[in-house]
Amino acid sequence: MAKLSVRDLGVRGRRVLVRVDFNVPVEGTCVTDDTRIVESLPTLLFLRERGARIVLLSHLGRPEGKPVEKLSLEPVFKHLQRLLDDSRNVFFCPECVGPLAETAILALKDGDVLLLENVRFHAEEEANDTAFSAELARLGEIYINDAFGTAHRAHASTAGIAAHLPVSATGLLVEKELHYLQGQLRSPKRPFLVLLGGSKVSDKIGVIRALIERADRFLIGGAMAYTFLKVQGIPVGDSLVETDNLDLAEELLTLSKERGLEFFLPLDAIETLKVQPGAAHKNTPVFSRGSGITRGWIGVDIGVKTQALYSAEVARAATILWNGPLGVFEIQEFSSGTRVVAEAIAANSLSVSVVGGGDSVTAVKSFHLGNKMTFLSTGGGASLRLLEGCPLPGIDILTEKK
Repeated sequence: MAKLSVRDLGVRGRRVLVRVDFNVPVEGTCVTDDTRIVESLPTLLFLRERGARIVLLSHLGRPEGKPVEKLSLEPVFKHLQRLLDDSRNVFFCPECVGPLAETAILALKDGDVLLLENVRFHAEEEANDTAFSAELARLGEIYINDAFGTAHRAHASTAGIAAHLPVSATGLLVEKELHYLQGQLRSPKRPFLVLLGGSKVSDKIGVIRALIERADRFLIGGAMAYTFLKVQGIPVGDSLVETDNLDLAEELLTLSKERGLEFFLPLDAIETLKVQPGAAHKNTPVFSRGSGITRGWIGVDIGVKTQALYSAEVARAATILWNGPLGVFEIQEFSSGTRVVAEAIAANSLSVSVVGGGDSVTAVKSFHLGNKMTFLSTGGGASLRLLEGCPLPGIDILTEKK
């Protein structure tokens, strides 16, 4: 069933606990990528305009259940103040529970925003400790989960807390994530193309199985392609191959044939002797007689023929789901496959294009194409779990719409 949304609630004068995902890169005292903070702003502005007293919960990094100065959320707070253009009504508390937090919350007025300190400074957070969940819940009257990137974690501030409050709902970001990753892909406009890359077949098994009945074609790239190529007897040199998953790769290829699904693998590849900037590299055919990755070399990107083929398939798709880069895009010499296909997706303005979080979103942004995609997910692991049809504890616990 659909979950209750923040849009459905009366919040004026009420203490609203909002779990956000402010787990952003910080260097010194500066936030170097504020994407996740910016994505939370629609929910915060929505609540401010309606007079809520907003209390923000988040984690930052992996402090292992104890305070770590460099993982304090105070730099994030200062960045949030600038984004909201408001230093008078946006506050920070150096604790997330206890008397100091309770006093800070009681001082809030309608429209005020308070960011509490890193919830992972307490080991009870990741343990989803019931007493800690209840202690967090006592700070508010309503719970909103707008941290999609952590929704697959059953932690105190993402799942446990909702059991101790009468009303819990999705924020606008989580609502949008569910709309695109569930609603849009449940009955997609056709042709429906799934573009999968990244390192491991094992990371994408669930997605392939879940979508094999809905997709019209799969395009495979990244290091995971070499596991599929090896299964078909094609030399892969020293490329990354999951030898423990060869049977599984063969099973997925068989399933795609039985389904009548078009399952594209690279026709050629960029190969190199060393995965480092400036290394010697060449374009090599991999899917013709006597071809394959050269012995001792490593496949690091899809080749030029594959780039053209994949771009043509993207151009005629009506719905596109992309998860995982097609090569080592962080190194310029091995980035062209990911970039060319990203440009093809951006050029197909009539399609619904959903980029499923993680490195693929990082790649799209590095090519300055984010605004040309329909939707960029903020969740890596969470988006994969949702696409696989697995439970998301941080969403499943929320109040259902009647």
